[in-house]
Amino acid sequence: MPIDRLRNPKQSSKGPRSLKARAIALLARREYSRAELRSRLAAHDGAGDGDVAAIDVVLDELATLGYLSDARYAHAVVRQKSGGYSKRAIVETLKARGVTGAAAVDAVADAGIDDLDALVALWRRRFGKPPTDDREKARQVRFLQSRGFALSSIFRLLRNPPVDADPPGT
Repeated sequence: MPIDRLRNPKQSSKGPRSLKARAIALLARREYSRAELRSRLAAHDGAGDGDVAAIDVVLDELATLGYLSDARYAHAVVRQKSGGYSKRAIVETLKARGVTGAAAVDAVADAGIDDLDALVALWRRRFGKPPTDDREKARQVRFLQSRGFALSSIFRLLRNPPVDADPPGT
């Protein structure tokens, strides 16, 4: 085996992979938003102004071919996070990852997530019983707030916890 091949196994003997090949290799592993993929490709190259333009051309081509889709990415993230996060938290996550507001809101709307149902289901899975003291109450409130649920909804849930016929874990 040539010495060059031992130093960098990701690089073929023919030379470095093209920008398009690297983008397709990344997309083969998981979905990316356009902004995430752009930053990954730019970070690899230490992209200058000319490289950014070349990256945008490749991303346009991949979007045309159907390999890259912010809407598909948004739906995948919503499927992953639904049931454990509020709608607001999911939309904010998508916006932070570069998905436009409209695509994020559409993906959440298509999923039909109900924040109250998600809050109750998450609370049941995680805690299952009302807090016994103020310390436990604060812990539950912090956890549920970290998942994006409104404080008023959390307090309403803890004041009147749902009564289950089947306790969690049975």
